[in-house]
Amino acid sequence: MMRPVPLFVAIRYLRERSGNSFASFVTVASVIGVALGVAALITVLSVMNGFENELRDRLLSMAGHAVVESDDPEALADLRTWPGVLRAEPFIDLEAMLSSGGSLAGGVISGVDPAAEGESLGRAAQYSGASPLDLAPGSRDMIMGRALAFRLGLQPGDPVTVLVPGRRADGSLRTSLREFRVAGVFEMGLKDHDSVRTLVHLEDARQLAGNESGSAGIRLRTDNVFGAPETVRAWARAWSEAGGEALKVRDWTQDNATYFRAVRIEKLMMTLLLSLIVAVAAFNIVATLVMVVTDKRSGIAILRTLGYSRQMIMTVFLVQGLVVGWLGVLLGVGLGIALTINIDTLAPGLERLFGFEFMPAEVYYLTSLPAELQVSDVSWIAVIALGMTALATVYPALRAASVAPAEVLRYE
Repeated sequence: MMRPVPLFVAIRYLRERSGNSFASFVTVASVIGVALGVAALITVLSVMNGFENELRDRLLSMAGHAVVESDDPEALADLRTWPGVLRAEPFIDLEAMLSSGGSLAGGVISGVDPAAEGESLGRAAQYSGASPLDLAPGSRDMIMGRALAFRLGLQPGDPVTVLVPGRRADGSLRTSLREFRVAGVFEMGLKDHDSVRTLVHLEDARQLAGNESGSAGIRLRTDNVFGAPETVRAWARAWSEAGGEALKVRDWTQDNATYFRAVRIEKLMMTLLLSLIVAVAAFNIVATLVMVVTDKRSGIAILRTLGYSRQMIMTVFLVQGLVVGWLGVLLGVGLGIALTINIDTLAPGLERLFGFEFMPAEVYYLTSLPAELQVSDVSWIAVIALGMTALATVYPALRAASVAPAEVLRYE
């Protein structure tokens, strides 16, 4: 007598649930739970990837991909020809005291070249009044972070006194005192910039530093932001081996390590929390299969008398559980991808429906949810969810295989 293939038996058990409606309900709930958990994981991680990229772009628009602490014109010229370097520009950062009326605050004055960096800085922040492209040498115009301007009570057009300490060649201290005009204010949405930083023309910064021709460093932009650390260190090694002075270099991963460490920790915690949804759904699969095993004890006994081995019985319930779990995973992956791709449309709709804003403009600089769907995230989420649902089938399958035909059929 030909025995039915275990796959067909498993599918038949899934379709025929008229005798146990509660088991059918739990099965549907398991599929929905797995799908929602996977979709939530994909969507949330995609949004966090978007936030991370937005944060990185804004930080690097002001700080560059890497910095070489040198004012050597030959080093600057060599960097501009180094493979992978898109742009190398001199810059000056000065620690200063700024005062207006009776208000006093510390800040960082950044000397920038509008011709080289004005456009990238202009895209990185919102400006009121002048923008970096409007800075002119000798104008003593200043574009101040909004939080710093608020602390000093300044508006565009107001004067501000700048005091920069320094050291002469003989080691004695010197101070440079200048009066600037607040030509505009900017808001980048990052405390480290909005509350301390001001932008001036590179020539004005050189005068404040007492350095009429040089710079405090060289700011680099590379063709691959993630390869910037290796690019700048490879150049530094080659420069030193060629007889140049050993120069100190640093990159964006060092300057902004705290920000990105915080983002990674948040992503890890969100992943662990949302994985609990999938775990609960997997536990529902266990409950469903246990109920099926209990309900189908006589059927299992008959299969055993027809010649099914323990391994074949296990296969029946393993396949049954995998169909339920993997169906949920596939639905969740599709739903998560659809939500991520259409989040720009869905988020405003949800805001109108529930009458609240996800990101109020008066609190957040970003007014929309950024999202970046990464294939690697979708892949490992799907693999982990598939693994969890596969593990959930093991205990019920073992329990089904342990059914003794003689004991069950004795009372039939």
